[in-house]
Amino acid sequence: MAQELTSPPPARLASPCDGSSGPTAPWWRDAVIYQVYVRSFADSDGDGVGDLRGARERLPHLARLGVDAVWLTPFYASPQADGGYDVADYRAVDPVFGDLQDADDLVRAAHELGLKVIVDIVPNHTSERHPWFEAARAGAGPERDRYVFRPGRGPDGAEPPNDWESVFGGPAWTRVADGSWYLHLFAPEQPDLNWNDAGVRAEFDSVLRFWLDLGVDGFRIDVAHGMVKADGLPDIGHGKQASLIGTQRLPFFDQDGVHEIHRGWRRLLESYGPGRIGVAEAWAPTPERLALYVRPDELHQAFNFQFLNCPWDAAALHRVIDESLRATTAVGAPTTWVLSNHDVVRHRTRYGGLARARAAALLMLALPGSAYVYQGEELGLPEVAELPDELRQDPAFWRGEGQDGLRDGCRVPLPWTLRGPSYGFGPGGSWLPQPADWSGLSVEAQTGDPASVLELYRRALELRRAHPALGAGEGVEWLPAPEGVLVFRRRAAEGDVLVVLNTGADDVELELPAKAPRLLLSSAEDAVGTAREDVQDVRVAADSCTWWAI
Repeated sequence: MAQELTSPPPARLASPCDGSSGPTAPWWRDAVIYQVYVRSFADSDGDGVGDLRGARERLPHLARLGVDAVWLTPFYASPQADGGYDVADYRAVDPVFGDLQDADDLVRAAHELGLKVIVDIVPNHTSERHPWFEAARAGAGPERDRYVFRPGRGPDGAEPPNDWESVFGGPAWTRVADGSWYLHLFAPEQPDLNWNDAGVRAEFDSVLRFWLDLGVDGFRIDVAHGMVKADGLPDIGHGKQASLIGTQRLPFFDQDGVHEIHRGWRRLLESYGPGRIGVAEAWAPTPERLALYVRPDELHQAFNFQFLNCPWDAAALHRVIDESLRATTAVGAPTTWVLSNHDVVRHRTRYGGLARARAAALLMLALPGSAYVYQGEELGLPEVAELPDELRQDPAFWRGEGQDGLRDGCRVPLPWTLRGPSYGFGPGGSWLPQPADWSGLSVEAQTGDPASVLELYRRALELRRAHPALGAGEGVEWLPAPEGVLVFRRRAAEGDVLVVLNTGADDVELELPAKAPRLLLSSAEDAVGTAREDVQDVRVAADSCTWWAI
């Protein structure tokens, strides 16, 4: 007997986009944004490293995929101690990625294809090779005030100023020749800026204007939660501090003072028109704390790491979706949904298989708000676990008690073609080795195959764009469901969409609340296209997600 889903009356959780959907809604409220990790996306010159020209040449793939915008990781001049997140010059392109003309060409080409462009900005720290820090390390001039220098503790100041640890492991302080110490919440090559200094604030206003004048549509703000530290830089009192990030407030993260900075940036963005946006990479201990970053006078979006970190469990997903929507609704902002990025294990591997990855994608793309797609997830790429130690470039790999140090596994260059020295990534090799079986995961191999992950994403994004109930839509209505299953309705005047997610190991029979539900899309390969127009009792495959028009 199929389990009935028509009673009791469903509870409705309003979308944070309520009142802001429709043809005049800002583009970013329900945008699907594709993250390009530049060094691993496409290589135009054969040096094995992706570049801006390569990214520009592959933009038609993103347009065909159906995304709305592209987010580019840092391509600025950098010694590359942390994949470009150690910036030496915020107004210059690193030669490994091209030059400023390549950046301008990419922005123009993206706009011609109808794609917005978001670039990374790194305001918490600079490179140690930045001219400011080179002067600061050499003496006590005005540049030293732009960083966080302190005298040491203990005999002769030989101990760090406090017990803070680097996110990458080890102490968060390094001593310089005159005996003082500087703060680096990440690698020693990434000294933290002092955002109490007026010169720092003025410089970043100028940097933002530089790229806005070039035509970019917004910024993803790296470590948006970290620019302000607690007064007095108090000790934390215990170790393994990286494990606490996102679970509690720390004296170096999520301090209230960051919001004044973001308000100023919101005003700057709005001076360029309503379409320019700021996106916070902010680790906060609760959805309510995260929502503070997207109040009406602050940033436009903030990454939802609670959703990314949620296990493959229906009850946990239900809770995180509810909490996320409730928090952002309270401040009138859209919720964001993300499954993978350049800092975490790819969700195909994290969730335990391709079936779950496909289902998670349809769940994410059916939720109200904005979704982020990390390059390669549309190909179903797994994490690459086996990489030679000598080729790894993640700075956390060489330090203990910090991040897991295995971020290189999600950064392996993409396969584009069935053949070639790097499966079409470039005319030469690739900076990290690609697995031998990636030919079958390439864009070329998957294009036109209705069972492929790529065609699933293309169809899902097409439906999301076309169906009024998806995207911003009219919120979420939960319907009763058996254990391990989530069922919710997305409403629109033109027709509703019912989303069914089965996280269990067994197929489940359900009775849909419609006389003739029509299957729109299923993540289960053997279920696609098999539904009958008059079906009412439906079988939902294990580890699958389906969309039904009712």
